[in-house]
Amino acid sequence: MKVKNVIIGTAGHIDHGKTTLIKALTGTDTDRLLEEKKRGITIDLGFTHFDLPSGRRAGIIDVPGHERFIKNMLAGVGGIDIVLLVIAADEGFMPQTQEHLDILSILDVKKGIIVITKVDLVDEEWLGLVQEEIREKVKDTFLKDAPMIPVSSTKGLGLDELVRRIDLYTEETEEKNTSIPFRLPIDRVFTMSGFGTVVTGTMIEGCVHEGDQLTIYPQDIPAKVRSLHVHGKNVKAAYAGQRVAINLTGIKKEDIQRGNVAAEQNSMKETMMLDVKLNMLKHAERTIDNRDRLRLYHGTAEILCRIVLLDREEVKPGESCYAQLRMEESIVAKRGDHFVIRFYSPMETIGGGIILEPNPVKHKRFKEDTIEELKVKEEGSPEEILEKVILRFNDTFENISFYATQTGLGENAIERIVDRLDEKGTIKKFSGTVPIHIDYLTKLETNIIKVLQDFHGHNPLKTGMGKEELRNKIKVKIKGKLFDEVLDHFIQQKVIRLDSSLVALADFEIKYSPEQLMILKEIEELYLKGEFQTPSPEEFLNSKKNDHKYREVLEALVDRKQLVKISDDILFHVKNYEKAKEMLKQYIQEHGEISLSEFRDLIHTTRKYALPLIENFDQNKITKRIGEKRVLC
Repeated sequence: MKVKNVIIGTAGHIDHGKTTLIKALTGTDTDRLLEEKKRGITIDLGFTHFDLPSGRRAGIIDVPGHERFIKNMLAGVGGIDIVLLVIAADEGFMPQTQEHLDILSILDVKKGIIVITKVDLVDEEWLGLVQEEIREKVKDTFLKDAPMIPVSSTKGLGLDELVRRIDLYTEETEEKNTSIPFRLPIDRVFTMSGFGTVVTGTMIEGCVHEGDQLTIYPQDIPAKVRSLHVHGKNVKAAYAGQRVAINLTGIKKEDIQRGNVAAEQNSMKETMMLDVKLNMLKHAERTIDNRDRLRLYHGTAEILCRIVLLDREEVKPGESCYAQLRMEESIVAKRGDHFVIRFYSPMETIGGGIILEPNPVKHKRFKEDTIEELKVKEEGSPEEILEKVILRFNDTFENISFYATQTGLGENAIERIVDRLDEKGTIKKFSGTVPIHIDYLTKLETNIIKVLQDFHGHNPLKTGMGKEELRNKIKVKIKGKLFDEVLDHFIQQKVIRLDSSLVALADFEIKYSPEQLMILKEIEELYLKGEFQTPSPEEFLNSKKNDHKYREVLEALVDRKQLVKISDDILFHVKNYEKAKEMLKQYIQEHGEISLSEFRDLIHTTRKYALPLIENFDQNKITKRIGEKRVLC
């Protein structure tokens, strides 16, 4: 049976008994720092686990309650499934209770239990008043219908009921997606004697195995998994929804810090900007103005940024808007990730939201098409979202793996969506893995037609433009095989034709003037009569006064393969070339082989012409040289 992995987190005001509650449930004191022991408060994140009656094992994250350590709290709550909102019966709902609840709501935590601690210190009447106050405070939040369980951690009251409720909630918790690339926001990094560098965190996506190669982002530093530890035990693999410690090789502790992300190689891309949907808290005490400096909390990272409001000058409490966050240092994120923002100074939580585009371009403000695109990314179906993303990146011809990273949907999901869009005619798939939007293909077709029309206008006697020249002219970042596939698409659409490696418009025809026809006839007769002792192009052109007119026709004949170019100095008429080929093949069939001198005599020429010609036949796999002789391939 597959074990469901669940993370439980605490939240609440300082000194309301979060750490004591965890110790009562698990037997573990999560305060590990000397200062925490001395001051009796939690400063940084604490971690432990416990076994539930059902046999499931849950990881637990204990977060600090003091407002000074809110950034540490934010680093811990990003991956939790169930929150225990801890409220002391003798104090009730306090400022940090509210801020923690706001943060949990912003981060889209869906399940929670309200735990009223220290009930042994109050009477029944007071407890009833506290419960009423709490219900009023949480009525518009995800905890509106949450169970409220009074406990005393020191006397053991209510703990059995709390454990029963936790077990029930773990059964209802959605399983994490382990089929997409592994991602772990790092909340601790340290070294262990004999082991080296260790990072810890809550795995939010995918799975990781012992021996895997991974990358630390945004630094883009490669590392290898030496070993994995889950709940204090060595394991071969770890999965989304687990607290995990990863022992890494190939990287130093100094190269990593809290806020970095360990993830599958090439699965993420660093960015300095994020397109977001921002939601201001209703009870925020300040407005956000365009270009305000803010603190962004995403995963375990805390980063300073500037906010660019895309459709207004300010955001008031309770309002929502589209915005672009411009970082002061790089970050990695995925579409659909949640974030929290706080004012730079004084620090207070004012809102948060969801990331709509993790790698955007810099937007101009008040652009309707930008707002419309962000609406699709927020509200649209996976098909609509993928269409927008493909259109944005089509000029770099990215593959399905890239779009899986960009959308956060996973490769299998992207493949299914691309197949559906392909059937609808919205997307065309190239090389099996590169989806191109039909709108982009239309734009590319227009560009190709324009470039070729210009080429044909300036070169009316040329068969077409070289493929590489065309690729450079249309300025697309597309490589050889894929470019050939795109050209094949336009050939099938009867937009272009391909003659060897020369590209022309499908309806293009070379049209000679009467004067050019006379020149053409003269050149053809010259090279037909010359057989295998022909003048070099430059010798011929130098004998003509209007050499540019002759050059133009001569080059056209070469393009059309009426004259076969053996070298820069040697041209043969195609009829003579084919004649020499047949004579050669017949001779070898009769004699088994041929020498250079025999070939020279066979076609009545000199070594000057015979050697380049027979080497041409070698290159074209007509003949094969063995010692001083040639045989048929």
